Formats: sequence, C-alpha cells, structure tokens
Amino acid sequence: MEAEKSNKKTLIAGATTDPSRYAFTAATFLSRMKFPFVPIGIKKGNVLGEEILPLREKPEIDDIHTITMYMNQDHQREWEDYFLSLKPQRIIFNPGAQNPSFFKEAEALGIDCLNACALVMISTGQY
Repeated sequence: MEAEKSNKKTLIAGATTDPSRYAFTAATFLSRMKFPFVPIGIKKGNVLGEEILPLREKPEIDDIHTITMYMNQDHQREWEDYFLSLKPQRIIFNPGAQNPSFFKEAEALGIDCLNACALVMISTGQY
C-alpha cells in the first residue's frame, strides 16, 4: 500500500498558505495519508514544510501522477500546456475548477480526467 501511495505524487495546482482554502486542506489530507505532494502557485510560501513552487517559472517536476486542480478555468488557460508537459496520469478538476475544453484535450492524450473532489476521494479511499 505504501509503495502505491508513493507512486501517486500529486501536484496541487493553485496551492496556498491560507488554511481556509481547499487547496491547503488537500495538502493536509495528502500529508496525513502519506501521499507525496508538490504545491505550485502564483504566491510564495510554504505548505506543511513544502515550498510552493513558482508557477510562472514552469519548473520541471518529475514523476507527477496526479494534478489536483484548484484554479478556475480562466486561470488555467495560461498554464494548460505546462500542466500537460508534466505528463500526469490523472487530472482531478475539483469543484470550481471544471474546464471542459482542457478536460477533453487531456483526455485525448490518454490522461484520466475527473470532475471530482480530491478531498472526498482521499477521505473515502478512492484516491
């Protein structure tokens, strides 16, 4: 089970240091369940000991299994090609982050796409 979790390194797109935001809660849930995560966003900061990577710099990140999206459709557009370049196996479009055109584009590339809530998936063992 532990090896399976370590293979699901998750990029939290739209990461924040604000504990009232769902992206922060996702980091908390992932951490508790021992899933490795990489926060990325526009604002600098630290989430549970992990530095928020600067989205504007489009950093190279290896072995991303899942991108859990906490950016609305309008904010995703600029970064869609970057997210695809990370070659994730799955993208979760959380409530408020649904993006039908990006969903279809990613799905056409063989990426498993879900309009779902990562928090529910993690807490119910569906992650």
